[in-house]
Amino acid sequence: MAELRIRRAVRGLLLTPAEEILLVRFEFPTRTVWAAPGGGLEDGEDHLDALRRELREEVGLTDPAIGPHVWNREHIIPHLDGQWDGQRDRCYVVRTERFDPQPELTWDELRAERVEELRWWQVSEIEQSTATFAPRRLGRLLRSLVDDGPPATPIDTGV
Repeated sequence: MAELRIRRAVRGLLLTPAEEILLVRFEFPTRTVWAAPGGGLEDGEDHLDALRRELREEVGLTDPAIGPHVWNREHIIPHLDGQWDGQRDRCYVVRTERFDPQPELTWDELRAERVEELRWWQVSEIEQSTATFAPRRLGRLLRSLVDDGPPATPIDTGV
């Protein structure tokens, strides 16, 4: 059996003091998913370099206050381009004040990456929502992060 081709990726949990998080709405042919901004590592990048680049490109955050690595998420599912069999995300807390996202990429470039919307959500709103989030239990994970602080070591979020 061939070894799975897993894309290394990073996501930023942009959290405000008012318990808000900035999420990206991804549109796939069969579903809509809300997830933290981020993406794959490029050649020569480490996770923090990739996170800085992704936050600049997707939301316009140029000097992020990157905090601890709190979650890991791996999901095995063929990407539409057939290049990858899955993705392994590292998620970092990024404390910020609420801001108006101004992506460096154009909306045409973002849509080419299936990004359709950027939106601030209250953690309590996510807990009550019927929308699909990645990870699926995002509301519970965020509630724990807000109430209890970062875990001592990164936790596996599940899919």
